[in-house]
Amino acid sequence: MKKPKWVVEKERDKRAAAAETIWLFGLHAVRDALLNPSREKLRLITTLNALGKLEDAVAASGMTPEMADPRKFTAPIDPQSVHQGAALEVKPLNWGSLEERCVGGADGVPPRVVLLDRVTDPHNVGAILRSAEVFGARAVISMQRHAAPETGALAKTASGALERQPYLRVRNLAEAMETLKSMGYLVLGLDGEGDQDINTALAGKHDRAVALVLGAEGPGLRDKTKETCDALVRIDAVGGFGSLNVSNAAAVALYASRGA
Repeated sequence: MKKPKWVVEKERDKRAAAAETIWLFGLHAVRDALLNPSREKLRLITTLNALGKLEDAVAASGMTPEMADPRKFTAPIDPQSVHQGAALEVKPLNWGSLEERCVGGADGVPPRVVLLDRVTDPHNVGAILRSAEVFGARAVISMQRHAAPETGALAKTASGALERQPYLRVRNLAEAMETLKSMGYLVLGLDGEGDQDINTALAGKHDRAVALVLGAEGPGLRDKTKETCDALVRIDAVGGFGSLNVSNAAAVALYASRGA
């Protein structure tokens, strides 16, 4: 009996994930990965100077670094990468399921999550991960395809947040939004044409779990994503000047959703 297409795709994705490795680079990204017990570490390449700065983290990891000449750095990364003399090959992190990560915590603080609709720039996603960590978001949720994967560039921009801030990848964003709704989340889509601002949408509802959905710069949210949101909200600007970069919008939205 022929397997359904979705089963074939799921098995293919699972095999690809098992074989996938990532090269992290830069002192902050490498240090935090070395100190992360949940990160499977495979190979470390450093210059003598970088090793001196990472000595404590290397010792804690138990890894034996391969030494490289700073004039001919041997790690298989883009030669233009600002690696600062350190590169670490790792396996992607497994953060578990959406339901596990997005459930309300025992601290009583209403959870916040960020969903990204086809945001492909790793620098934007890295910056969003930093903001999500600062504002205590449960997770940043993106798509398996047409989205920024876990890469060295993303990790460097995240400046260590990738090791601590859950970054989940889902097959279908609308389905993930519906799952969050069933868990009690209020799902708000950020859209320049939204008919209310975030504070108005959350008036009297700051005790609710909130999911903030942001789209790629230019295209914004897809129609299906908009339809799945409980409401579309905007970030009010002073005057008529343009719009925020998606990573800046995520930070502002997370702060506004706290309703302090």
